[in-house]
Amino acid sequence: MKGRNVIIQLAIVTGILVVVNLLSSQLYFRGDFTEDQRYTLSTATKDILEDLPEVVTVKAYFSEDLPTQLVSTRQDFEDLLLEYENRSDGYLVYEFLNPNENEQKEQEAQQAGVNPVMVNVREKDQMKQMRAYLGAIIQMGDRKEIIPLIQPGAAMEYALTTAIKKIAIADKPKIGLIQGHGEAPLEEMIELYQQLSVLYEIEPFGLSDSAAVPQYYRSLAWINPKDTIPQADFAKLDKYLANGGAMFVAYSNLNGDLSQAYLSTANDIGVSSWLSRLGIQMGREFVVDAENAPVSVRQQMGQFTMNRQIAFPYFPIIKNFSDHPASKGLESVFLPFASTINFTKTDTTFRSTSLLMTSELSGLVSPPTTVDIQRQWTENDFQNSSLPVAMAVEGPLSGTASSKMVVVSNGQFIINGPQGQQQQLNADNVSFASNAIDWLSDDTGLIDLRTKGVTARPLVQLEDSTKELLKYGNVLLPILLLLIYAFVRKQRNNRKRQQWAAGSY
Repeated sequence: MKGRNVIIQLAIVTGILVVVNLLSSQLYFRGDFTEDQRYTLSTATKDILEDLPEVVTVKAYFSEDLPTQLVSTRQDFEDLLLEYENRSDGYLVYEFLNPNENEQKEQEAQQAGVNPVMVNVREKDQMKQMRAYLGAIIQMGDRKEIIPLIQPGAAMEYALTTAIKKIAIADKPKIGLIQGHGEAPLEEMIELYQQLSVLYEIEPFGLSDSAAVPQYYRSLAWINPKDTIPQADFAKLDKYLANGGAMFVAYSNLNGDLSQAYLSTANDIGVSSWLSRLGIQMGREFVVDAENAPVSVRQQMGQFTMNRQIAFPYFPIIKNFSDHPASKGLESVFLPFASTINFTKTDTTFRSTSLLMTSELSGLVSPPTTVDIQRQWTENDFQNSSLPVAMAVEGPLSGTASSKMVVVSNGQFIINGPQGQQQQLNADNVSFASNAIDWLSDDTGLIDLRTKGVTARPLVQLEDSTKELLKYGNVLLPILLLLIYAFVRKQRNNRKRQQWAAGSY
């Protein structure tokens, strides 16, 4: 009888374990305690998955036996795909393939566009190099996108969602990139193009070559014009805005030339006057900011020449953003040689928002002036605060129809440069311009996702007195705690000895 009860109890426990296991496989969930919810699907991803017109197939090419630092990448990607599959209601399926299994699968991965990366692995106390695959092919019908290398963290969701979005769009809306007045060509803005081309078809548009701006453009981008603009071209832009158009304008009316160490007003090409007619007033002074990027200066130190980093307030690092779709989630935008921007119309039919603002310690410098790299800046040089350097405006800017504009007081902050001299941009510079154009084009789907994730965590600036307090506190506090502990311990021992002497024990 006793043995029978034991068998029944074991059967019940086994049954409970089986049921719990089955439930856990069906009721999958995981907690996300990160500050930016990086392991939780964004609204943009959910919307895209719920609107999939066809089944999406994901082939993940991942090597087995990856080194420890890459194992979590595979697991994170698999977890992400599982959530995508659940959210898509069966419209997304995936499989994992190991290209290292045989030569045929390795060739298949490489022919598909997923190439190996060489990683170091330790095997029997020896370092060896391994051909590792961490890519994926996303396919819908006959359209496919390749993610050659899966990046860990929030970038993983952005890469996967944008790839799905790219193949799910049959006809991309168009954005016109105004050309013909010395503007930067598309080839010199490769990072901005890569982000925008996910959703849009970017089309160079010769303003002077056309009778009017086509209304099929979701928005126009006008970046760093340098030559004089004919009034006829401004008239075309006025008409485009009067019909409800939207424009992104990145332009500076100032000229900062570090090679000549000279700051001056730029030649008047008519843009400032045109913006002023629309109610957008560009300042005529250089913004300086205590929050800035340094410049590298070569200095002679004895017999050696060394590079030294010197703070340069003409290179503001913008960390002050408004709660607006174009600036949401940004952490820092680099905006050298900027001026202020203000909206002067007070009519209630308009709505203006300062998107980017300087820090609490800012100032203004009137041109022309020379640049003194060795200048010792003091707090007296930063008597202003929260100066706007980029602005969004909505309302009947030209005519009666409501239109939208985003204006930035720097024309080069989004330009990588000509081929062979291209420089990588600050990530949030690209995100800000992309978000602004998304907002102007009435497509804010990927804004949250684009700026999701931690890109920088700079140290908090402290007062000098606070720094001194923390410095001496770190040194003296442990010593003080030790002395207190020693004093308490000595007092307790003394009491014990007195009690022994008195015969209390």
